[in-house]
Amino acid sequence: MAEKKSFLLRIDPETLAQLQRWADDELRSLNGQIEFVLRKALRDAKRLPAKSDSEPPPDTSSDTTSDS
Repeated sequence: MAEKKSFLLRIDPETLAQLQRWADDELRSLNGQIEFVLRKALRDAKRLPAKSDSEPPPDTSSDTTSDS
């Protein structure tokens, strides 16, 4: 697993509460949800480097189409 760095984040209490509810709905920790949201924002803005082996694959669980 890649090394992670600690970072202190000051955040509005209501925003934090909404993130916690979202994390609970998706069965993630609050930290995991914040990382997920940030990673998605970076990907959408095309600010992530080329994919590496350490990056988790995109969530395809809702994809019901088949190439077969």
